[in-house]
Amino acid sequence: MHPAKPELLAVDLDGTLLRSDMLLESFWSALGRDWRVIFGAAKSLMTGRAALKAYLSEIADVDVTTLPYNEAVIAHIRDWREKGGRTALVTATNQTLADEIGAHLGLFDEVHGSDVATNLKGPAKAKFLEETFGEKSFAYMGDSSADLPVWDAAGLAIAVNVPGPVRSRLGKLDVPVEDITAGAPQMKAYFRALRPHQWLKNVLVFLPMLTAHQLTGGNFMLSLLAFLAFSLIASSVYVLNDLVDLRADREHPRKCKRPFAAGDIPITKGTSMAGGLLFGGALISVFLGSAFALTMLVYYLATLAYSVNLKRRAILDICVLAGLYTLRIVAGGTATGISLSVWLLAFSIFFFFALAAIKRQAELVDMASRGQLDASGRGYSVGDLQIISMMAIGAGYVSILIMSLYVNSPNVVALYSTPTMLWGISCVLLYWISRLVLVTHRGHMHDDPVIYAAKDRMSQICAVVIFAFALLGALV
Repeated sequence: MHPAKPELLAVDLDGTLLRSDMLLESFWSALGRDWRVIFGAAKSLMTGRAALKAYLSEIADVDVTTLPYNEAVIAHIRDWREKGGRTALVTATNQTLADEIGAHLGLFDEVHGSDVATNLKGPAKAKFLEETFGEKSFAYMGDSSADLPVWDAAGLAIAVNVPGPVRSRLGKLDVPVEDITAGAPQMKAYFRALRPHQWLKNVLVFLPMLTAHQLTGGNFMLSLLAFLAFSLIASSVYVLNDLVDLRADREHPRKCKRPFAAGDIPITKGTSMAGGLLFGGALISVFLGSAFALTMLVYYLATLAYSVNLKRRAILDICVLAGLYTLRIVAGGTATGISLSVWLLAFSIFFFFALAAIKRQAELVDMASRGQLDASGRGYSVGDLQIISMMAIGAGYVSILIMSLYVNSPNVVALYSTPTMLWGISCVLLYWISRLVLVTHRGHMHDDPVIYAAKDRMSQICAVVIFAFALLGALV
């Protein structure tokens, strides 16, 4: 027969009160501020996890007010207090961050965290609670196998979303158990984390085959494999980007719904997801040959550098984005062995520079509408809006000029029976880019102009008309 319900409720943080992990939150935040933190973290870890947590807490910039808290757990804590019980946050998280979280929530009578020497986890936490409150004199709320020694010392075990094997081991302990099940991750959240809608950009790998008029079954299959490799590797970087951008995403009205920012997926899964996707894309890349594999390596390193540093560099970030779009075209050429036209590469650089500038323009317009002066994690302010708009228009018009010059080049005569039909493409692009900048200026642009264009009816019409002019030029 078990004793009466304890007065004190001790609550774990990671995975229990918080639908995240503060060690990883601190690591990704610190990495986003300075990529060299990897070396400092490795050095601190040699001293112990407690030292690592202390090191990261000094560098990281975690906003505890936007963290994904578990509402079911918070409701349980409030109910405990309303019934006259006392509460304590007892966590392996560094004391400084634990104090900030405790002060923000205002739910705890005491807050206890790790210091430089002690990592308050597992047996160490059980020993601390027994020495502080007495054996079996507290209830403990946790979520993982690391909490089993603590539950064994508690007078009441409260299990939050505990996995089946851990729940089975918990049931064998001499302690009463209560279960809280609240919003376990769903497969669709993992799928959303891959950002499959962004795979639309990867259709650019088919462009070399199409513009060179070499649409064969073999080239199509090679391009399709290149598309798959790009999608996997791009999703790998999207996952890492979401981890680095946790704070900025949580402060954004739409990006805060991304799976990692919202806590729909534990960030403990992020690294393994990114690694698995990268491995799959790398295997396909090696199969497509060394030239394609090298192109993908350049793409991955450039995207990684963009995620952790370059996206905060004004203008340079736009140049990198334009280059990453163009690399997709280069990859299509290396996968199929088709030589790329200088005209195509020149058009691509300016055209995608314009789209990247429109992307930044949209972000600044959104900031201005929310009264925010500086972009979080970016190198821009609202005052730069006019300059960015001019850059978008200028680069877009230069890309159209290149297209117009291409129509009069000797290359076109060999590929198109009626080259003059291609002038219609230049006219449509002139209208489309001008309209896109205007739509963005009015605040109606999606965060990404490519995704906006895929859903916008007028953009779809423009795409059909462009395809019709290209077809007529080739066949008529």
